[in-house]
Amino acid sequence: MTQALALPPNLSLGSIDDYMAAISRLPRLEAEEEHALAVRLRQEGDLDAARQLVLANLRFVAHVARGYMGYGLPLPDLIQEGNIGLMKAVKRFDPEVGVRLVSFAVHWIKAEIHEYIIQNWRIVKVATTKAQRKLFFNLRKHKDRLGWLNHEEANTVAGELGVDIDAVYEMEGRLSSQDMAFDAADDNEDGEKDLAAPVHYLKQANADPADLLEEYDWERNERQRLKRAIAQLDDRSRDIVRSRWLGEQKLTLHDLAARYNVSAERIRQLENSAMKRLKQSMAD
Repeated sequence: MTQALALPPNLSLGSIDDYMAAISRLPRLEAEEEHALAVRLRQEGDLDAARQLVLANLRFVAHVARGYMGYGLPLPDLIQEGNIGLMKAVKRFDPEVGVRLVSFAVHWIKAEIHEYIIQNWRIVKVATTKAQRKLFFNLRKHKDRLGWLNHEEANTVAGELGVDIDAVYEMEGRLSSQDMAFDAADDNEDGEKDLAAPVHYLKQANADPADLLEEYDWERNERQRLKRAIAQLDDRSRDIVRSRWLGEQKLTLHDLAARYNVSAERIRQLENSAMKRLKQSMAD
């Protein structure tokens, strides 16, 4: 449907001003016209009717998109995402419900714009849950009016939005933070390094490939030595060690005592003796 509803050349090319001027000249639909087109689309799958419904409401999408310019994202991209939402709304619109298309479509338009903003406002996604998204798009309004929130103001916001106060503080911190490159920038003219870059203080202790390889070789060698040491035990001692220490379900002394028809104390003695031999073999 999206391909079939591609905008005419005079709408898809040129500057944003040209686009805004072009959609302002598109005719509006009366309620009866809109209903007839929606019926044709729903009953007959008439894509030309869908196209007319979309074109007649492009100026409303632009109006909604302008309300999100404060997020620092390009207006043409906001409008484009809103147009996608409009197309989805047209596809789902039921003319028999008794509301105008614009009233039904506003949810879909805003949903697409919201998703675009969430995905592109920062490199690191700032909102993933429903509560975080609600805070992201509403807390900015409170912050523009209040600045940094004190405890009473945070409680008010939490109550109005139906979220936990800790979530309010967390989102406030996210909104106030800035993206930062992990690697250090090039040396400045004085030859000084950018020591504030995270690469200087967020190093992973075992990130050196040589260290990782050495650790892997050591662990593999230890496992091989353990296997050889266990193989040197007699069958009963080997079974006791594996059942007590290496199996998914650790058996009790009494379980093994019943298996070998001896006392639990005798199993404990055999286990201690086997462990001493293993430690000695591993130390050699």
